Amino acid sequence: MIASRRFSRRSILYVAALVIIIFWWKGVPRFHSRHLTIKGILYRSSTYDWANLRLQYPVTDLRPMPEGSPMEFPKVQHDFTAADQDDDDDGDDNTQQQHSEDGNVNESRRNAVLHAFRRSWDSYKEHAWTWDELRPVSGRGKNTFGGFAATLVDSLDTLWIMGMHDDFQQAVRAVATIDWDNTTLTSINMFETTIRHLGGLLAAYDLSGEPVLLAKAVELGDMLYLGFDTASRMPPFWFEFAAAKLGTQKAGDRDPSASGCSLSLEFTRLSQLTGNPKYYDATERVKEFLRATQHGTKAPGIWPVFLDYRNRRAQDTHFSIGGQADSLYEYLPKMHALLGGLDRQYAAMAEEALDAIAQHLLFRPMVPDDADILFPGNARYNHKDATLDLDPEMQHLSCFAGGMYGLASRLLGRADYMPLAEKLTRGCVWAYAAFPLGVMPEISSHVACAELKEEREPADKDNKDLHAPCTWDEDVFAAKASRSVDSSSNSNGNGNSNAKEALPPGFRSVRVASYLLRPEAIESVFYMWRLTGDKAWREAAWAMFQAIVAATETPLAYSSIRSVDLPAGVETDKTDSMESFWFSETLKYFYLVFSNDTLISLDEWVLNTEAHPLKRPLRTS
Repeated sequence: MIASRRFSRRSILYVAALVIIIFWWKGVPRFHSRHLTIKGILYRSSTYDWANLRLQYPVTDLRPMPEGSPMEFPKVQHDFTAADQDDDDDGDDNTQQQHSEDGNVNESRRNAVLHAFRRSWDSYKEHAWTWDELRPVSGRGKNTFGGFAATLVDSLDTLWIMGMHDDFQQAVRAVATIDWDNTTLTSINMFETTIRHLGGLLAAYDLSGEPVLLAKAVELGDMLYLGFDTASRMPPFWFEFAAAKLGTQKAGDRDPSASGCSLSLEFTRLSQLTGNPKYYDATERVKEFLRATQHGTKAPGIWPVFLDYRNRRAQDTHFSIGGQADSLYEYLPKMHALLGGLDRQYAAMAEEALDAIAQHLLFRPMVPDDADILFPGNARYNHKDATLDLDPEMQHLSCFAGGMYGLASRLLGRADYMPLAEKLTRGCVWAYAAFPLGVMPEISSHVACAELKEEREPADKDNKDLHAPCTWDEDVFAAKASRSVDSSSNSNGNGNSNAKEALPPGFRSVRVASYLLRPEAIESVFYMWRLTGDKAWREAAWAMFQAIVAATETPLAYSSIRSVDLPAGVETDKTDSMESFWFSETLKYFYLVFSNDTLISLDEWVLNTEAHPLKRPLRTS
């Protein structure tokens, strides 16, 4: 009995010592959150103090933020006049009347977008408040991103931009009490949390100056910063809470390139706002990895879709700017702008990447109206011939490319990028209009004009022009194309059980027929309107908006649909899903297209991949 008591006491002492050692090594968690009132808003800190957690792989050579006055960039936006904005009172009576009519049209369209947002937001407030998403058919909430109120945080800046300030303040009060350690999940997607939550908080702070939003952003930034606590200082795909606290995280050896390489805008802006360079240092090391490997891939200038972050290698053979790779490229010219041009490596990396994309991935499809359009495809390295083989598959996610090339054309002074931007954006507008519903599918396959040129001029294979035109030929297309939806669409849940018509001419097959309320096409249309002032882009946006609303509307809000491959007038199959980017991106871009150019001017703001505007540092004279 005595021995048993001694053993029990000894065990208790060992456990206590172990706990003390762990707390000394890893930091003491907050057992109760701190409560403060910041400008009349109750702020509740998270229950775990990530900022004081001891790193397993501490940084000894912190990269400093670039210093100096920002460079003077070329003007990004079109030089709009009052006439362009349709609110001019000068000129003759006929001109005034036309401007007044155009202004009324744009106000009406802007209000239609605002109405769609209000319907969605009011339903979220009523049925799913503080949940990540609303199920827009069943009217229930669901948590898909850790239960950190993704829709609420993602919508903050859109509420402000659309003038819904009472709703904004209500949302801020809810955000101020989020506990980043209170989740039922063991891990979260680091990329999605960064672009939606951290980006949303920073943008809302930049717009409103509400200090509690920056406080919450710092909390979240401190937590996500621990994702870089790996042997290679590269971030993992999944942020695992237990591993982050114990210092046992590992970077992936085959993770999507976008996941680890699209964190720089948000982390850099957090450093700019707080003066703490540790966040910038984290993503600067990722940039150094990209720069070191850019010329050594199987397609020099661009990186494969999957990267080995653990060993800092880029040797995979699949290339794309679609899903899993997209925002890596988007962030290169945008980081050039956010850093005020003080790090010229971003500009160089952007030009080399965009040149290589144009050479290897862009293609002109064979289409019945011989439209002068481009699509981004995929490519695989052919070891046998040591060449890249183009796969003319188009993704809705790739529709951001037009806006990327257009913005880069202005920021980098590359006038030759603008025609590519126009053709890429027209390609997505064409794909929307091609289907009876007026909405393009998630993934479709086409016949590249370059394919036909290779067959007719085999000797020219090594010097083929991937953008060369070809004339529509029904027989030639039919010989190459499947004219019905690919069977995989029906077997993987992305097809539709209703009877289908033949695919629109110009579509070889549709691998994934769904529409997920995605923003990428309207994103590029927005950029082209702001960059060129061509009102045709506004007309294209309105046609797209009407088609999307008609195809996705539910009694509560708007839902993803299973298939766009339906005759006009047929009821779509709603999947009861409405991701937060419907609020943060899709509806925001539509709203901005029909708004004055001074609202989120691209000469003053840079938008992250979730359309959260971050304030650019500007040169002061």
